[in-house]
Formats: sequence, C-alpha cells, structure tokens
Amino acid sequence: MPDRTLPTPGRDRTRPMRAVQVERCGRPPVVAGRPAPSPAPGQVAVRVIAAPITPLDLLCATGTSYFGAPAVPYVPGVQGVGTVADRTVWFPTAAGMAPGDGSMAELALARTEDLIDLPPGTDPFAMAALGLSAVAAHMALTWRGELRAGEQVLVLGGGGVVGQAAIQLARLSGARRVVAAARSPEGLDRAEQAGADAVVPLTGPGTAATGSPDAPKPHPPEAAAPSNPNVAAPDRLGSAERSSPRVAADGGPDVAELAARLAAACDGPVDLVLDPLFGIPAAAAARTLRNGGRLVNLGGSASETCPLDSATLRSRSLRLLGYTNNELTREQRAASIAFIAAQSAAGRLSVAHEVVPLEDAAAAWQRQASGTTTGRIVLRIT
Repeated sequence: MPDRTLPTPGRDRTRPMRAVQVERCGRPPVVAGRPAPSPAPGQVAVRVIAAPITPLDLLCATGTSYFGAPAVPYVPGVQGVGTVADRTVWFPTAAGMAPGDGSMAELALARTEDLIDLPPGTDPFAMAALGLSAVAAHMALTWRGELRAGEQVLVLGGGGVVGQAAIQLARLSGARRVVAAARSPEGLDRAEQAGADAVVPLTGPGTAATGSPDAPKPHPPEAAAPSNPNVAAPDRLGSAERSSPRVAADGGPDVAELAARLAAACDGPVDLVLDPLFGIPAAAAARTLRNGGRLVNLGGSASETCPLDSATLRSRSLRLLGYTNNELTREQRAASIAFIAAQSAAGRLSVAHEVVPLEDAAAAWQRQASGTTTGRIVLRIT
C-alpha cells in the first residue's frame, strides 16, 4: 500500500512531513508539519527511523552554546539512524551548530560521505542511543587515553551514556579492571549492569543527587545495558561504611575523602581515568593515578573548574588530556562508528535507553533535559 504521509524521492514533496521543531530558543520544541527537504549536490535524503535527544541537542536549543544561537525555526537532531534505498545507515548533522535541519523528522538531509552503513541485525534504536556518545567514550579511551591491555581504568559518571559505553569499551579493549563512580543509586545500578568490577558513589550520606545527569528514575530491565558475563559481581563501596566522612561545601565529599573512597575500590594505582565530570570528582580521581598516569577530560557536568593541586600533578608526572569529538577526522569518526555498530549488533555494547514516539517529543525533550528518564531517549520517527 503506498505511503500517504511521507514524501520520498521522486514523489510529491509538497506533502508535509512530521518533524520536531524548535520555534524559540530556550522553549520546548513542538511537533509540526514541514515541507520535505530537497537534497543539494553531495547530499541525500534519509528516511529516519530513530533520532536520540542528546545533551548537545538540548544545549544548542537553549541558544547559549558556543556555536551561537541557531536560526529558528529549525529541526534539531545532531545524529540519527535511517534508510537510504536498501541501506540502513547512521548519519550526523550540524543542526543547532550551523544553519540547517537535523534528524528529528521523517526525512533528513545528510552528506553522502558521512553515511555509515550498519551491519545486519543492528537495532536502530540501540545504535541511536550509543551514537556519538559511544564515539566519545571509545576515542577518549583508545586514541586520546592510549588504553593498553592489562591496565586499570576508572570511569567517572559511570551511569551516563558515555560512562556506560566506556565501561564496556574498556573491557573490550583489554582492561584488567574497570571501576566506575556515579552520583545516584540509579547511576550506580547502570554502571554495574554495564560490567564495572566495583562502583563508588560520588555523593556523601544523605546528599541529594537531584538534577544530575546520573539521576533518572530506575530503568526497566529491558532497557538496561547487559552485564558482562566474564566479570564477577561488582563491589559497592558506600560512604556509609565510613564513620564520619568529611564533606565539601555543597554537602558532597571533599577531594581527600572521595580520593580515599575511590582508591579503596581500585586494585592498586589506576592507569587511566575517563572524566566527563571535572570538578571535585576529577581532582579526587587524579590522586588514584600511578606515576605517569593519564586523565582524559571530555566534559564538565560537575563543574567547569577543578581543585586539582599542583603537588598531585607534579609529584606523579601526570598527563591531563582534553577530548572533544570535534577534533576527529571524518575517517576517525567513521571507523569508530563502524566499530561501535559491530559491537552493538553482536550484543557486546548497549546503554540504557527508552524509545518514545515522535508525537511525544515535546514531553520527552523536557524529561531528558530534567534527567527524569530511564536512560537516553530515542525518538521513533517512522
């Protein structure tokens, strides 16, 4: 039966398509009808299946990102999974960072050279949930962090999408032990299910974790990342085991107390720290590193500044490294996506996510922004 709602190449493009639309920066988007896009030379129209709501989408739509305020109205969505002819592909867009529309529509434009073919058996929603977050985890560990087999890794923010992916990718890269830290019980659960050998809370006794990226409601079992069958049940090192932990001004543990807590969960000095948080967690994690150890920072969700003391940095000749996906070449990104897709299709890599119909995008957007989700929200477009 012919599709009466979605225009496709060679058909009447005057028929509207459904799309998420940001009409005003700082306000939730709406679902509206829009004309189908026409590809320019070098572009192709992708029939979108799945589009995640990512932190970058949320940031760009505020109008306060370092890319500047986007021209409105526009369709958000910096990445997605869809089909082109008989191919299932992952694709990126520059929506919110440059003029143009993104993936949260029935049809989206992408550069032909940016399309990555996905292997048979790939779950498009699971792959969309991984996407560029998993690329960040993969490349921060391997390319920037130079992870080698047999090393011990500490993952901060282990309950987030980057953290969950990093735990599994570190294991796939041969890490001998992976310790994860998170700010909420739900985040700790997700880190455990991703395969961490031990999990450590980043908040002190009685400290609320509301509003943090690691504080969604408990996820249903079917949305959880799979446990690694080769890893023993993880140890939980809770702050309640300490009689009188010192706390920082915000009610959380101070650097010295958190460093001791992290070190107790590790098997000797740490080789590599993956840090999407910065702030006190990064300063504490640095104290667990061996001489010449590496800390790779790829975010500042805890703080934009860090109380790392000079003595720790100098006495251990530590390497502090920054990471951003924006520094990757197209070839690096393509190779990483291909690797992630292969691991996803094989059932070795997954993150907690929930699938939401396009029609419910506005409410889903607000829940993702507030952290009250069961994981990364992926919109079911078609």
